[in-house]
Amino acid sequence: MLPLPIAETWYQATQIDADTTLIIEPHVHVLEQANMWLVQGRDRDMILDTGMGVVPLRPFLDHLRRDPDKPIVCVSSHTHIDHIGAAHEFETRLVHPLEAEEMARPSGLHSLFRRDMPERLLQTFLDAGYPPIGEMLIEALPHEGYDPESYRLRGAQATGLLNEGDTLDLGGHLYEVLHLPGHSPGGIGLFERTTGILFAADAIYDGPLIYDGPGMSVAAYRDTFAKLRALPVTTIHGGHDPSFGRERMLAIIDAYEARWASEEAALPRET
Repeated sequence: MLPLPIAETWYQATQIDADTTLIIEPHVHVLEQANMWLVQGRDRDMILDTGMGVVPLRPFLDHLRRDPDKPIVCVSSHTHIDHIGAAHEFETRLVHPLEAEEMARPSGLHSLFRRDMPERLLQTFLDAGYPPIGEMLIEALPHEGYDPESYRLRGAQATGLLNEGDTLDLGGHLYEVLHLPGHSPGGIGLFERTTGILFAADAIYDGPLIYDGPGMSVAAYRDTFAKLRALPVTTIHGGHDPSFGRERMLAIIDAYEARWASEEAALPRET
């Protein structure tokens, strides 16, 4: 195993607006480099998704928060490794019912090593256009002496469930819960109707969408895309890659619908 450099900092934060901060793990391979969204409300704060959990996230978040003593709720958009790594650090943990068991007892990828990734899943990522993965999913160590073998994805029991139509009120920010399956059976998004801002997680983002893996469904994706088309969104904050607007969202949807139609047309027809 080639030695890895030591990261100066593990997390990187970018202020999006007065209440919203984007957090990433820049030293995680782009495949698993998820967006984490801190939204600070009047009454409580929210962290949407928690990355890989290579090092504790909560202390970094509390340093960013205007009032670290204010309650904070952790929302998991779905339960892939790059979205629930630090969920166990929070007292309030919310997820869709279809993902609760997986969050409590993760059954998928649980380590930082490519060797533990199923070959079919790895090929799915490569086919989607992601760059090759080295021996590990991290490209630096968080500190001197860190042993990547010591990492294991930790389960976290949900303390509450989020269903389609539920609301999440932070005080000054009121989000509607949308069930957005396709990438994951219980994937959810959060929509703020007053601003048109949608936290879409992995339902749609401006990069290669993954739709041919365990628990994924093109049919469900199509239903989700129909729901997104009808939504009066202005800004989409995805689970990966930069944020974008409604016009770009429609272009992404059109491109994938055309691809799926082409793939279906190429299938052998029964006689």
